[in-house]
This record gives sequence, structure tokens and C-alpha cells, in this order.
Amino acid sequence: MEQDHITLTVPAKSEYAKTVRMTASALVSRIGMSYDEVDDVRMAADEAFIYAVESLSDGGDVRFEFTVSDDELTIDVAVGDQQTEDDEDAERRASYATFILESVCDSAEFASDERGPHLRLRKRVGSGDGN
Repeated sequence: MEQDHITLTVPAKSEYAKTVRMTASALVSRIGMSYDEVDDVRMAADEAFIYAVESLSDGGDVRFEFTVSDDELTIDVAVGDQQTEDDEDAERRASYATFILESVCDSAEFASDERGPHLRLRKRVGSGDGN
């Protein structure tokens, strides 16, 4: 199975949310997702962008790494270091983001590795509403 990797880095400013949504929807449109699945991906990309922007303490940039295969899109989003935040507020936002993302993706998980903290989303062709 061949995979394409696309990296998109945008300033952590609300005016770039449309760029992220349109990129995600264009990528899944080319692998044959239905209209509803494309809409799910667009919503997931938007929610991930909002979460990443809110978690960045210094503004900076938000980095999206898209991996496109024949039947799946994976999105890895750098979510910044949340250690400067009130733990309760960070937990509330993470819980809300997870709730939204799990409802529109096949999987949504927070992880941390050598790249730092990130959010990994997966959506498969034919998965409908993510459930």
C-alpha cells in the first residue's frame, strides 16, 4: 500500500483554520470518501486546529502531518506543551476535544514521542460517521 505524506505548517491564528480544513478535505476527496466522511474530516481538522492553537503557550505555528493511503487518512497534529496551564483547564479542553474527535474519526488519541505531544486522528473510507 502506497502512502503519501503531506506536511502543512500554519501560524497559530484563527484565519488559517480554513486552510487546514480545505487541505484535509481535498486530501480525502481524492481517496473516495463520501460527502459525509469528507465533512467529518473537515470537522476533525478544524477541532484539532482549535485545540492546538489553544494549547500553544507562545503562539507560534501549528504543524499538521497528513498521511494518505488508498483507504485512510491519518492526521498528526503537534499540540504544544501544556505544562504552563492550569491542569484542570487543560484536562477539560482535552476531554472536550476527544469527545468531538471520537465522534467523527475512527480513532483519536493523544500521544507523546520524540516529536513532542501530538494528536493522532484516523479516518477510513467507508467508515461513515466514525463509529
